[in-house]
Amino acid sequence: MQRLRVRYAKRGRLRFTSHRDFARAFERAVQRAALPVAYSSGFSPHPRISYANATPTGAASEAEYLEIGLREIRAPGDVHQALDQALPKGLDVIEVVVATPGALADRLTGSRWRVELPGVVYDDAAAAVERFLSSDRVEVQRLTKRGMRTFDCREAVMSMRAYDASAAAAAAELPLTPGAAADSAPGGASATVAAHESGAVRTCAILDMVVRQGTPAVRPDDILTGLRQLAGLEPPTPPLQTRIAQGPIDPMTGDVGDPLASDRDASASAGDR
Repeated sequence: MQRLRVRYAKRGRLRFTSHRDFARAFERAVQRAALPVAYSSGFSPHPRISYANATPTGAASEAEYLEIGLREIRAPGDVHQALDQALPKGLDVIEVVVATPGALADRLTGSRWRVELPGVVYDDAAAAVERFLSSDRVEVQRLTKRGMRTFDCREAVMSMRAYDASAAAAAAELPLTPGAAADSAPGGASATVAAHESGAVRTCAILDMVVRQGTPAVRPDDILTGLRQLAGLEPPTPPLQTRIAQGPIDPMTGDVGDPLASDRDASASAGDR
């Protein structure tokens, strides 16, 4: 009867939630919210919920997406409120829209990531980024379900810049999508940036990167491995990775667009009629 697209965030400690754990938590939230979810046919029916390009475990995100099918038509705002109340704090529903024709996954061709590197000075990060971008190929290895795999992580990186967290402009220039403020300091700076400004963290470089999504998927960890191999860049403490945006890549600007824009526009047009 109805397909809805949901944008949600993984914040704080919930960034350590695996995709499988989130799927279980979301299905339970659907039950608690008493939503009339549709089920597949066959011997073993499953709820019609499809997930797209989940972040790696340990990475935070402001731009995760899924699609859910309902047996009855419900107002997206009511579904938004019911799901957000049923999910634990840190797994936050940001937006729910009625789906238009076409596959959601086809719109998710790139991601924008912010990677905070506590203990790394800006000059070292900037030099490593310059060396990475000037390389034609950067091969890294990752253990996959099929064993150790070697692949080029340079090709997927469309842009990458380094910032100094101590600069006030750093937080202003790095875009935060709506809803990020719940896990951020005033003004859009993350908790690491806020700690730096208060003196708790003395040095912190920030990487802002746009990464094309393909097969195999290149993750921020892979890019950090490449930076370590090329320039010896290795943070003394684990970096904080946050997906800021996910959607279609603009061929003119190289930035990441809004995958729900056409769904939102269609709903607005239907409302006008």
